[in-house]
Amino acid sequence: MTASESFRMTPTERRASLSLAGLFMCRMLGLFLLLPVFAVAARGLPGGDDPARVGLALGMYGLTQAFMQIPFGLASDRWGRRPVVVAGLLLFVAGSVLCALSHDLFWITIGRAVQGSGAISAAVTAWLADATRDQVRTKAMAMIGASIGMTFAVSLVLAPLVVGWGGLGGLFWTIAGLGVAALAVAAWVVPAAPPGAPPVGGMPAGRVLTHPDLLRLNLGVFSLHLIQVALFVVVPATLVHVGGLSAATLWKVYLPVVLGSFLVMVPIIALTERFAVHRVTLRAAIAALVLVCVALLWAQEHYHALVAVLVGFFSVFNVIEALQPSLVSRVAPPHLKGLALGFYNTSQAIGLFAGGALGGWLLSHVGASSVFEAAAALALIWLIAAWGMKPLPVRRPAGSGKVSSPAA
Repeated sequence: MTASESFRMTPTERRASLSLAGLFMCRMLGLFLLLPVFAVAARGLPGGDDPARVGLALGMYGLTQAFMQIPFGLASDRWGRRPVVVAGLLLFVAGSVLCALSHDLFWITIGRAVQGSGAISAAVTAWLADATRDQVRTKAMAMIGASIGMTFAVSLVLAPLVVGWGGLGGLFWTIAGLGVAALAVAAWVVPAAPPGAPPVGGMPAGRVLTHPDLLRLNLGVFSLHLIQVALFVVVPATLVHVGGLSAATLWKVYLPVVLGSFLVMVPIIALTERFAVHRVTLRAAIAALVLVCVALLWAQEHYHALVAVLVGFFSVFNVIEALQPSLVSRVAPPHLKGLALGFYNTSQAIGLFAGGALGGWLLSHVGASSVFEAAAALALIWLIAAWGMKPLPVRRPAGSGKVSSPAA
């Protein structure tokens, strides 16, 4: 294999990357479909008029994810990726069915806890690490990161349409169906990964917990998803109020917002990959997130301004969501990628729970503006932390004739 060919995916690597990205998309769409409409659609349920309880139901998925992410990752190391991922997806489907059959916010909260207990993100990313070589793993991780960002964008348009068709129960049945689709992909489509080579030297496993740049990236995914969920405890109702919309017509806002954000995001990601300026792009995106959260304080009373600021938020979210998993795969040593991604996904899950709980509490006890202020403050802390990231090593295959150099 020549040096240039070594940076191309083999057919098996391409199949593994695409199928695992598709599995992630099905499952994450099931998670994200709730965010744009749940705060409005839950009002018709007993307990749905309490923002704190709505936020708890929204974030409960993240809480059980946080507890189960590492156990599922370790189980996949011992018993294999496929059986553990299949077991996790069965729990996700069971929780979705429980939510669909529930007519009370309490039981929906329980169903969300069951959904989240099938915490397979670490196992899936470890499966992808098993199935790809070092030279193409960053590209494969970026495919999953981009698929998550795209899924969130699709959910913004699809969720209001599904709620308008079948109500909140119909939304949960749709989520259950997506879980079944992901289950089929995991069971029959994803190729088996080759057995991994035993680790040779390098960073000890405990170092993953204390590596400064991995900690920064864990803080980043925690912050991003806390902000995401907290904002969507407030934003749907704000759009309904200032725009005269309903849960079933929110798609009229989300569709142009999604299209606009992708027009911004795609060239940014392409230029970042071309010029290897990952750190620069990440810092710029976090700085833009700070500005977006501050702008929401003013835009919440002005419909067109709010829509424009939301375009900015989704653009930034999609850029960061595509960048960060790729950065984790670059920073972590090859034999500890699964463990590093396990802690990364645990941080994401904690952020999902904290965003729902904190957003609901602030809205209930302080007001909508406090949610935007807290989001801006957290994004600023994240920006300060991200500024200390070291240059990334460019890993080249042996025999390429080129010397590794740091990337931005």
